[in-house]
Amino acid sequence: MPIGDDQLAHLNLAKHITGKFNNTFKTNIFPIPKEVLPKSGAGRVKSLRAPEKKMSKSEADAKSRIELTDSSDDIIRKIRKSVTDMKSAITYDPAERPGVSNLIQIYSIISGLSTEQVCEQFAGKETLQLKVELGELLAEYLKPIRKRILEYSSDRHYLETVLKDGAAKATTIAEETFTQVQQVIGSGMANLIESTTTTASDAVASRESEQQQKQR
Repeated sequence: MPIGDDQLAHLNLAKHITGKFNNTFKTNIFPIPKEVLPKSGAGRVKSLRAPEKKMSKSEADAKSRIELTDSSDDIIRKIRKSVTDMKSAITYDPAERPGVSNLIQIYSIISGLSTEQVCEQFAGKETLQLKVELGELLAEYLKPIRKRILEYSSDRHYLETVLKDGAAKATTIAEETFTQVQQVIGSGMANLIESTTTTASDAVASRESEQQQKQR
């Protein structure tokens, strides 16, 4: 399961629960999840406006992040306006130079070069040149992704069909798994679990409905 570093604790909890269930009931109904962590810092891209913080879609300032639906011009503009420091040399030092180091990290992820190789490539050049080349490289890299997203977004019927088919497949798998659980632990306990889960789901749905009404 591909996750970021900040989700590792949640996955470890899932490992513990599935392992406990399988061991208790001498079964292998639930596969033990295994994390797939990003390499080369891909899961730790920082904000373009506050590089000491993680890049986040919930940040109020849209210039702090790159959206997959951003136009090429927007991407180039955001990179050029990203916060760095007063030094012009291109060096990788996340602790002392978080801004420029973040740009080097992004360039490394997109190009496949190591951070050391990126620094060597820009030796003798200034931060502005890194911003210019990174903006163009990133815009070109994300262009086909943006195109595909916009194509899907404009086809409501296709999206609804995918959601419907996915829900049907998920329901089938869930029902089969639940049947296996019933057979292992007994129908009485399984029904209790189902009732508890349904009650919890209803409570969550009720809270979400209340929040939506308040927002209106």
